[in-house]
Amino acid sequence: MSFLGLQTWIKADRNRTGGKFSMIEQIIPVGFESPWHVHHTEDESFYVIDGAMTVTVDGATVALEAGGYAFGPRGVPHGFRIDGDRPARILLMTSGGDFADFIAEASVAADAPPSAPDMDKLMAAAARNNLGILGPLPR
Repeated sequence: MSFLGLQTWIKADRNRTGGKFSMIEQIIPVGFESPWHVHHTEDESFYVIDGAMTVTVDGATVALEAGGYAFGPRGVPHGFRIDGDRPARILLMTSGGDFADFIAEASVAADAPPSAPDMDKLMAAAARNNLGILGPLPR
């Protein structure tokens, strides 16, 4: 599937984990920035398989390379940027099923023609799944 134009795989969702855990794998190009956002009901963890990323949680920034990990507690705004000289392969994990539901709802088929995201659909899916999209990643 494609989420915001990114290769995305839902590895674990509420159906597989009884709603206790989600795991999303993505391949993300250099320079991509997530929106500044908050998970109202879930903690989020970031793990870098390959490449490099910078994660900002509540104003604190950490640079991660392969094998690096960062944690974003529920209710705390956070986001990330992909750094380095090659795409990053990452795992995004949450302590519930809402995030995987959001990704599934807001994604399109992997072979769909590229297009700008439908922001109304994205914002509605976020609200239904207890996420708040707050704006661009702060500088």
